[in-house]
Amino acid sequence: MNAIDTNVLVYAIDSHQPSKQAKARDLLTRLSAASTTVLPWQVACEYMSCLRRFAATGRFPAADIEADILDLLDVFPLVLPTESMIPRSLSLMSRYSLSHWDSLLIAGCLEAGVDTLYSEDLDAGMTYDTVSVINPFS
Repeated sequence: MNAIDTNVLVYAIDSHQPSKQAKARDLLTRLSAASTTVLPWQVACEYMSCLRRFAATGRFPAADIEADILDLLDVFPLVLPTESMIPRSLSLMSRYSLSHWDSLLIAGCLEAGVDTLYSEDLDAGMTYDTVSVINPFS
C-alpha cells in the first residue's frame, strides 16, 4: 500500500514550481489508477491548511478549497489516527531522530499497512520500520 505526503499534493497545485508540479500530477494520476494509495489524516489536515494559506495570498481560489479536498477524498481513502499512534510516534521519533510531525506521519502509515510513502521531506531510500520513503522529485 502507498501513501502520499503533503508536499506531493501541494506541488500538484503549485504553478510556481512547474517541474515539480508535473511530477506530482503524474504521480497522483498513477497512484489513483492503482487503487492502493491512502491519505493519512495528518496529510489531509496539512494540505487543507496550505490551501487556506494559498487562498489568503491569492495563489489558490478560496471557493475551490472544499471541492479540491472532497475530490481528493473521493480518490484516496482517508486513514484516521488511533490512540496507539502516539506511543508508536514517540518510539519512531527516538529511534530515527524524526521530527514530531514526521514521526506521526510514519506511525500513521505503519498502522495503515503502508509500505511506500512518497515524500520530499524525509530521507529518500530510508525505511522506517516497514515504511520506505521515495522522493518523487529527485
